[in-house]
Amino acid sequence: MSSLVSPILILLAIIRTPLFVVIAAGAMIGFYAQEVDLSVISIEIYRLAEMPVLLAIPLFTFAGYLLGECQASQRLVNLTHALLGWLPGGLAIVSIVACAMFTAFTGASGVTIVALGALLYPALKDAGYPERFNLGLITSSGSLGLLFAPALPLILYGVVAQQMDLEQPVSIDQMFIAGILPGLLMLFLLSIYSMLQPGSRDSDTKREYPAAWQAIKEARWEMPLPILILGGIYSGYFAVSEAAAVTALYVLVVEVFIQREIKLQQLPGIVRESMILVGGIMIILGVSLASTNYLIDADVPTRLFEFIHQHIDNKLTFLILLNLFLLVLGMMLDIFSALVIIVPIILPIAVGYGIHPVHLGIIFLANMQLGYFTPPVGMNLFIASYRFEKPVMDLYLATIPFFLILLLAVLIITYWPALSLVLIT
Repeated sequence: MSSLVSPILILLAIIRTPLFVVIAAGAMIGFYAQEVDLSVISIEIYRLAEMPVLLAIPLFTFAGYLLGECQASQRLVNLTHALLGWLPGGLAIVSIVACAMFTAFTGASGVTIVALGALLYPALKDAGYPERFNLGLITSSGSLGLLFAPALPLILYGVVAQQMDLEQPVSIDQMFIAGILPGLLMLFLLSIYSMLQPGSRDSDTKREYPAAWQAIKEARWEMPLPILILGGIYSGYFAVSEAAAVTALYVLVVEVFIQREIKLQQLPGIVRESMILVGGIMIILGVSLASTNYLIDADVPTRLFEFIHQHIDNKLTFLILLNLFLLVLGMMLDIFSALVIIVPIILPIAVGYGIHPVHLGIIFLANMQLGYFTPPVGMNLFIASYRFEKPVMDLYLATIPFFLILLLAVLIITYWPALSLVLIT
């Protein structure tokens, strides 16, 4: 029976069966072969529904969709430009920071390219930046922010890791803190590269305090959000799920009743769109946890570790191969599916090599962030090609310098564990 599992799953994938069905089928076949009652799958899904921290996913998602539907992106760009636009390469740095912050709240890099691309691409062009630089900057920056709270991948990794019964427990609070310095490293390296660009006409921009004050006033309702989330969690006032509830309520009140940029009639549609995404994540997560239990019962991670350890006894070599694997994975699979399918397999193996599970999470997300625009099939390349009406080959060439810079950042993150762990120890 077990020999039939792989061909059946491959066949289901070929005929484009929904991913959760493929995963559930694998778990059902595996448990059936081991003569385990299949009700264990429904028990796993029910156990998932009982996790209090899981409430954070729909609430943060709803808040992110609300921000995406209003003029918050415009105010964010204006604010960062007023504060950073005077620097050499200031507008490019503004684009990097704005994209990272927007992606952190929406959790979707493609949305960032579509929403902010319309604002930033013409502005960069008018400022005198080269066409190829503009395309590469926005395409690559669209995936920045996945390491900053409250990005959904950070939460989802924490949820999956908590099901693995590791000696070193992983909390979502730890993931939020661990992503700060690696995320800032990526922003810093891209900002340095932007400052070195020739031909920009915004480098002589001087501080304009009235304009800065006006931008701050316009964004005064969005500015407290990072403080509300991080400050509330790390001061001990909120748990992660409570911070998500406060954030969702705050954004709802601000954008609907204070700013009045979202009408009450729009709310059902926004709720529906955001919960479609959440529903897809939840059902995949539920059946994946059941599949993970089967893998653990079948001792698959242990056997995989023993097999890999026979051929790779060096931690650094393992990390190199892990980076290559995750880059390819990031090109082929969306980040949510990758998290729930691959993390349960590689996490026990990585722990066997002495890699801290929180550090592995940052490595995983940093690679997936890079995979979004890795040629030839990175998803953001095609989104940007459609958004800016440019041949995808132009996007390949435009993103190469940014890919190399962020690859350097990923290598630093991978081989310098303290960058991720120093704030949680």
